[in-house]
Amino acid sequence: MSLENRVQATAKNIEGKVQEAVGNVTGDPQAQAEGKAKQVEASTIHVVENVKDEVKKIID
Repeated sequence: MSLENRVQATAKNIEGKVQEAVGNVTGDPQAQAEGKAKQVEASTIHVVENVKDEVKKIID
């Protein structure tokens, strides 16, 4: 499941970067903000998965 979450987070990060770039090109601040929010969400998922991995290493 961890790998699946990481893949989804990476896809969301890419989607956010594209959306932010489109917002920059079109001058749409809402698209820029939504793109940045998706990137933050993806980053948070990656951090959570890293913490899970570290905890698992300690337990094992």
